[in-house]
Amino acid sequence: MTAPIPRDIPDLPTIPGVPALPPSPVPATAVMTPVRHPLTALYRLLVALAAAGAVTIELLLGSPVRILSYFTIQSNILLAVVLTLAARRAWTARRPLPSALTGATLLYITITGLVYHLLLARASSPFAMTGETAPPTGWHWVTDQILHTATPVAAALDWLLLTAPGRLHLRQAVTWLLYPLAYLTLSLIRGELILPGTPGRYLYPFLDVDLHGYKSVLGNALLLGLAFFALAVLLVALDHARPNPVRRRAKTGFRLQPPVG
Repeated sequence: MTAPIPRDIPDLPTIPGVPALPPSPVPATAVMTPVRHPLTALYRLLVALAAAGAVTIELLLGSPVRILSYFTIQSNILLAVVLTLAARRAWTARRPLPSALTGATLLYITITGLVYHLLLARASSPFAMTGETAPPTGWHWVTDQILHTATPVAAALDWLLLTAPGRLHLRQAVTWLLYPLAYLTLSLIRGELILPGTPGRYLYPFLDVDLHGYKSVLGNALLLGLAFFALAVLLVALDHARPNPVRRRAKTGFRLQPPVG
């Protein structure tokens, strides 16, 4: 005879000393081989060197404190640092830099180029600097072209041709404007600390309180801020609408078969 099967089977006790295995997600490198992009790294490094070289020449030719106060110089320094880091990641097949950083850098260097060509270097602009100082010559002309034209165009080409789309987000646009706002605040404080009548008290004509007064300067800043925000939104929209220039067919090491039956 056999013993009757109990209706309730008690739970087996746990084995002491055996830890529970934590969840182990499969890394992307297990199914996809990292790909180096040496040409992309070389391009970014050359652009970074051009920006850093132009900034260095400007520092050697003028007052370092004054030169470093320009938005143009600061945005080009940021571009040189970010592109150097991005070049290293492209060379070593690492993940790209955070989009919040690269998007902000693209916005600031684009602002540099647009403000220069539309407001400062345009003779018909009310804020043109062409009549205040003599046109740049020699090395000043070279650095002027690099910092205001070459590096903004090169940064835009890197974004359009060498980076995957859809990485910028609309929620980042507001945070990108914190730096221009901080620059405006520091520029006005700097102007108050310098004696009235000192040449170069305000670095940009649309921020010249002596010439326009605080009401007009703040109005100009508000209009520029709205334009910068619209530019940031436009960059995000274009980033999601443009095609993918770096799409490739990856070999994962296995093939998915259609379901049987």
